Amino acid sequence: MTARREPGLTARFLLAQLLVVLASVLAAAAAASLAGPPLFHEHLLRAGAEPDPGQLMHLERAYRDAGLWTVGVALLTALACALAVSASLARRLRGPLDALTRAAQALARGRWGARVPAMGAGAEVDALASAFNTMAAELERTEDVRRRMLSDLAHEMRTPLSVLGVYLEGLEDGVTEFDASTGAVLAEQLARLTRLVEDIDDVSRAEEGRMVLDRSPVPVAQLLRSAADAAGEAYAAKGVGLRVDDGTDAAVLPVDRQRMGQVLGNLLSNALRHTPPGGDVVLGAAPHAPGGVVLRVADTGEGMAAEQLTHVFERFYRGDTARDREHGGSGIGLTISRALVEAHGGTLDAASAGPGRGAEFRVVLPVRHTAPPGTAAPSTVPHP
Repeated sequence: MTARREPGLTARFLLAQLLVVLASVLAAAAAASLAGPPLFHEHLLRAGAEPDPGQLMHLERAYRDAGLWTVGVALLTALACALAVSASLARRLRGPLDALTRAAQALARGRWGARVPAMGAGAEVDALASAFNTMAAELERTEDVRRRMLSDLAHEMRTPLSVLGVYLEGLEDGVTEFDASTGAVLAEQLARLTRLVEDIDDVSRAEEGRMVLDRSPVPVAQLLRSAADAAGEAYAAKGVGLRVDDGTDAAVLPVDRQRMGQVLGNLLSNALRHTPPGGDVVLGAAPHAPGGVVLRVADTGEGMAAEQLTHVFERFYRGDTARDREHGGSGIGLTISRALVEAHGGTLDAASAGPGRGAEFRVVLPVRHTAPPGTAAPSTVPHP
């Protein structure tokens, strides 16, 4: 059995206006027929005219017929106007709606570049078209990220799998002997794969709200010192200065110490990676109104262009695509960091004045309480 076809816009507009017109005409006809003749009769008497009953009947009938003819002409005029207005409105709306329908069908077929131009069909229709275009742009961006993520994930896994395959083939053919060196290479590549899987699992659980946080009151100074101590050796080896600057007056944060240490470690590693020898990195903290603390990692390194800032927290994104995991990171550390910060109820953003002018990452977290007086760390503590 075929589905019943719904009426179109023209039919619906016309039906709505016909109902209004008919209701108005029926009310006018009833008023003219019932109230008109008595009023006419009363005014004749007030004017001093005293026609005989036969004349009075003809006068009242003439008045009633004139009123009905007037209502009939008005009805035909109203019907013609209703038809013209309905057709005009339907035609004006049908074009944008048809364009929206075609664009939606194109999106359903995977044509992510489908957009709807503004057609001047009214503020509401233009707002609908704008919302559709925004949705389509987000879908296109999400699809691009998904494709790039799958491509980068395959690239990240290809190298360790290739190394493992070569060594296993060599062991099977007797070309390579299993010694300490071979075992170290295999263990390194296996650890690399394990690390990649753990990174992906961490960011997925954090973004989906499945990350369990072991919160406890942690002094900001302690967070900064632990992160600086953990990164100090790598900074000294590269010749990059690391300075801790705590201006929070001994604030305490309700955070998971391990996870927040992971966030600061990722930010410091990223800063070290993009800062040349002789550069400086500042790991700082300061009050952030209302009732918050901002943790910042600022470097004097490569900096970022405006288009890089919009993608820096995406999975597997690297500003320099020529870098591999060994030199440019996996491109997932900042994604994990933002997900962990948001799981703590905070925000993480990046800023840069441009290429070659350094970058700054800011973590804003809510404060739970303040440590007792007398426990404040020095405001500026240089780290060797």
